[in-house]
Amino acid sequence: MSKRLLIIFVSVLGGILALSAAFTALLLIREKKRKDEEELEHYLDSSIL
Repeated sequence: MSKRLLIIFVSVLGGILALSAAFTALLLIREKKRKDEEELEHYLDSSIL
């Protein structure tokens, strides 16, 4: 019985960690995209002058 609870605990913990990693990756990708768009906008604004 104890071994089964340990397997369930490790499985649940692994799932939570996987979701956390996916969420963090999503946030990092969105932040990078926003930063790239800002840099492009700045480049286009400065190239017009």
